[in-house]
Amino acid sequence: MLLLLDLFLTLLHLLIIGFNLFGWIFPATRRLHFIFILLTGASWFILGIWFGIGYCPITDWQWQVKEKLGETNLPNSFITYIANKITGRHFNDAFIDRLVLISFVSAVLLSVYFNFFKRRKAPTVKEQ
Repeated sequence: MLLLLDLFLTLLHLLIIGFNLFGWIFPATRRLHFIFILLTGASWFILGIWFGIGYCPITDWQWQVKEKLGETNLPNSFITYIANKITGRHFNDAFIDRLVLISFVSAVLLSVYFNFFKRRKAPTVKEQ
């Protein structure tokens, strides 16, 4: 059961990360993307006041599961963990944290731009 829960949390993480990075691309998901970006930022920077900047409750739950499965020396971030697993290397936490912050800020700026500044143009007479 714990293995299944670990797999579920991994897939959930990957879906949220993918959506946070690329959800702004599709007009139909832009508002939802903005909400996810706000929730992610709130988790990292508001809950982070009490639990440490960058706090993610999903990572917290998954690390509890992984510890019960016998894994030790887990990094602070899921992204560091998955990057290490996929590549077989050991990435520096600070490097991954900078990369994540740059990616997050980029996604925030793109989401704000597409949700609030880029207006859909009404078709002109010639286009109709």
